[in-house]
Amino acid sequence: MTRFRLLTVVLPWSALLAAGCGGHAEPAASPAAETHAADLHASPEAVVVSDEMRASLTVAPIAERETTTLLTIAGKVQFDEDRLARVLVPLSGQIVDLRVKVGDIVSKGQALCAVNSREAAAAVGEHIESHKDLELAEKTAAMTEDLFRHDAASKIALQQAQSDLAKAQSKLARTEQALRALGLDDDHQFASFTGRVPIPAPIAGIVIERKVTEGQFVQSDSTPVITIADLSTVWVMGDLFERDLHLVTVGQPATITTAAYPGEQFVGRVNHISEVIDPTTRTAKVRISVPNARGRLKSEMFATIALDVAAATKVVMLSSRAIFTEDGRTFAYVESGAGQFVRRAIDVAPGEGAERRVLGGLHAGDRVVVDGALLLRQEENKRGG
Repeated sequence: MTRFRLLTVVLPWSALLAAGCGGHAEPAASPAAETHAADLHASPEAVVVSDEMRASLTVAPIAERETTTLLTIAGKVQFDEDRLARVLVPLSGQIVDLRVKVGDIVSKGQALCAVNSREAAAAVGEHIESHKDLELAEKTAAMTEDLFRHDAASKIALQQAQSDLAKAQSKLARTEQALRALGLDDDHQFASFTGRVPIPAPIAGIVIERKVTEGQFVQSDSTPVITIADLSTVWVMGDLFERDLHLVTVGQPATITTAAYPGEQFVGRVNHISEVIDPTTRTAKVRISVPNARGRLKSEMFATIALDVAAATKVVMLSSRAIFTEDGRTFAYVESGAGQFVRRAIDVAPGEGAERRVLGGLHAGDRVVVDGALLLRQEENKRGG
């Protein structure tokens, strides 16, 4: 009885020990498990795709390219002061024969209007008298000189005649200068002069302002009656921060864009940088001269000024189609091996367009999925589930 009980205790423990020492066989690994193991060996984070899916993806290496750094500032279009004429009247009088209105195109020397003035009539009358006085003084001086040669006139009489002649010549020169200031320097018109002083256009351009009407009385002060602008060139004035002054120089090219003409650029050059800093805004005025052949840029129009402020540098550019965003982060898929792709977090410069500048996460030579990233995202999400 004692031997039988010992055997019943030992046999079960022997069976357990046999089982623990490999008494049963392991089941064979399935094909799916082998494939999964191969994937993990390739890359723990890689998305492995079939040859069929790989054919639907477009992968391209990214490369560095040269680009320039732009400084962008706000600006406003203004008239070119060197091509702007504010027409003043030379004397007080009544506006007559007004021939132009705002928007009219005028040529240099074209009559804009006339001023009917008593002062002008008096100036012409004085000039005519000066001519007569000069003629008389010339005859008297010639006759006195002839008499002096024949001892029929004293030397004092000759000197007096010559002095009167010099005075008459000086008076005529003064009246001619006064008439020239009025635009009247053609002697043949004085006989029929009616007191009307013509006001010509000093430059060719377009009338942008007219402050008088027919028959209006005007004073000879600093108030312009008509303003003419040559719009073939305009200025774009911008505010340049003090910290950026060292980046901009006279003669530097600039590109101008406006909200009025989206997608269109106007090219100009810096022709002046202010010598003073605004103490409130800490900015200096920068002036861009811009050709405006068709007159599309209007005064007071807002504009954006882009200045090339640095030499060309190499940057990495990436197609916008390769970029996607999840949870506020930006990603792209990079090829890590044959049929294997890894999601990589990247940093790109803000903006729009077909390409974006890469600030971090990618390097030149990386092969990136530029078409088909959506398929990879679906595949990655499917396997993650």
